[in-house]
Amino acid sequence: MKYLLTLHYVIFTVAIYAQMLPTSIAFGSCGHQDKPLEIFQTILKHKPELFIFLGDNIYGDTKRMSVLKKKYRKLSRNKNFSKLRDSVPIIATWDDHDYGMDDVGTYFPKKQASKKIFLKFFKEPKSSERWKHEGIYTSYFFQDQGKTLQIILLDCRTFRNDLLPYNGALKGDTNYRYHLDYAPYPLSSDSTMLGKIQWQWLKNELLKPADLRIIGSSTQFATQYNGYEAWANFPGEQKRMLELIKETNAQGVFFISGDVHYSELSRLPNPDTYPIYDLTCSGLTEEWKFAAPNNYRIGKPVMDNHFGFIKIDWFSEKPSVQLEVWDKFDKKRIFQALSFSELQSSH
Repeated sequence: MKYLLTLHYVIFTVAIYAQMLPTSIAFGSCGHQDKPLEIFQTILKHKPELFIFLGDNIYGDTKRMSVLKKKYRKLSRNKNFSKLRDSVPIIATWDDHDYGMDDVGTYFPKKQASKKIFLKFFKEPKSSERWKHEGIYTSYFFQDQGKTLQIILLDCRTFRNDLLPYNGALKGDTNYRYHLDYAPYPLSSDSTMLGKIQWQWLKNELLKPADLRIIGSSTQFATQYNGYEAWANFPGEQKRMLELIKETNAQGVFFISGDVHYSELSRLPNPDTYPIYDLTCSGLTEEWKFAAPNNYRIGKPVMDNHFGFIKIDWFSEKPSVQLEVWDKFDKKRIFQALSFSELQSSH
């Protein structure tokens, strides 16, 4: 595939028009630069045609840009990361730990400097719109034989309002064994996750024709409120996303997300159109003690280190996509097959 040889170095912010469509995409988040990152060896065994970093690609956690650069350099020298980088095209967005510090949003004082370091590390061309607009949101298109894949990578940090501290909303729920962090904003609040400019950009992107659309969000989209960081802390923004998908009549949308140090597949109902799936893969090297309650979860969570894998059958009589999670032992732990027709509205 010709584009595999050039995509890593030639990335256009608005679109990539490739000779061939990818049929296999790996993705993940939360990989610590101080750890071996051996899971990249497992990922390469599956021969992905593209890899997507969904954030916490390093653990910077600093306001000192010299420290941030040093940690990126350490990742670049990791032999397993180097092998991935040399073998597979990579695209990326960020989350809090590589943006700046734990759970920060729009008021992080070093966000412009951090952006420059991020874009340089991932070899963003100087012609890219990512250098010109605030934030690092972007989209890519792949086309072949009348089929189109759109990949949208959101920026859930640069414009996001601060989170509200936990206010006892889930007090007495015995499902929770640890300290809860955050409360949701009122549904009517003008608080934002994406910001005005990114929302308008996203609307324009969803109006473009595509058969399948992967939206990469660094934090979980299709989960219920659970006291931790997620879109559910901004219910007005979560609702706005669902309404925008309906308003633009965007077909084939599903989400991939990270952040929480475990994996789960969620299915969020979206009345009058199709349900929104969100495959969370967060634990290239990091692990968490438990999975937060989530009534939208399908099956069981994966607590071991893991990565996500997307297989796309473009040209069969009934095109379909398979959503998978593989753990560090190379065992398939989550599997969900969806026909394209299941990701389409009936009107």
